[in-house]
Order: sequence, then C-alpha cells, then structure tokens
Amino acid sequence: MATELNKSMEGTLCHEFETGLPAAEVWEVYGGLVVADLIPQLLPEVFSKVELVEGDGDVGTVLLVTFPPGAPGSQTFKEKFIKVDNENYVKEALVTEGGFLDHGFQKYLVRIEIIGKEEKTSIIRSTIEYEVHHEHANNPPVVSTSGLATIAESITKYIKEQKGLE
Repeated sequence: MATELNKSMEGTLCHEFETGLPAAEVWEVYGGLVVADLIPQLLPEVFSKVELVEGDGDVGTVLLVTFPPGAPGSQTFKEKFIKVDNENYVKEALVTEGGFLDHGFQKYLVRIEIIGKEEKTSIIRSTIEYEVHHEHANNPPVVSTSGLATIAESITKYIKEQKGLE
C-alpha cells in the first residue's frame, strides 16, 4: 500500500499541425534559436520574453522563458535542449526550473518533430511528456498542447509570409 502512495502520474499529449511547407524550411526556424526570437514577437500573449542563458541552439542550450504579466503562477521557467537532431528534425527541451515544476510537475518535456510528407508539406508534431508528483495525483495540474498548437500555427504563417505564400 505504501508504494502505491509514492507513485507519480505520467502522461503524454500530442498535437499535429499540417504546414503546407517543406520540412527543411520549417526546421530552419524550429531547429535553432530563431523560434525563441519569434515567439515573443508573434505571440506575446503566450510568452513575453525568451532569453538565451547559455549555448548556441544545440544540445545543452538553456533558455529563460517569461510568461506575460498576469499569468497565473510562476512568471518564468528555464528549459534545456536535451536533443537536437538536425537529420530527423527532432528537438527536445526539458523544463529544469520554475514554471511547470512549481505547479506539481516532476518532469515536463516538450518534443517538437517536423515530419516531412510529400514534396511540399510537413507536419509539426508537438508532444508534451510529463510526470506529476504523487501528492498531486488526485488533483493533477492542467496539461495542454494549446500553446504549442498556437505556436505551430503562428510560425507556419510567419514562414509563409516570409516566402510570399500568404
């Protein structure tokens, strides 16, 4: 019985967005630090500021992300890139302090995959993997891909505008 109480709750949420753009073009933005510069400009209501703490956009890069004023809970969180795969277009970022970790999460990982389909289109698959502390299992924190979905749509629109496609 005592071991049951110490179990954490785990889960995965996934969102897919079809871009109408080649995977390589989408990865140009998502693969490095460009996406971190664009999000506060395109979506200040999601993140008001994203600052580079250390790194160059590759594995080990740490970002300090600031929520807009008035957002509930922690105003900032740090995330670290733990995987950047430029061949398969996969990036993983793990929240290392603040934000979601202050709301009962033990682990909060975001994986972005750019999946090429036919010649001219790709899918942005945004996945959240999480673990919730056992003491929050009865009243788990809310997990949602809506922010990632909004980012995928805005980045896609931005790329299309830059290419003169919108």
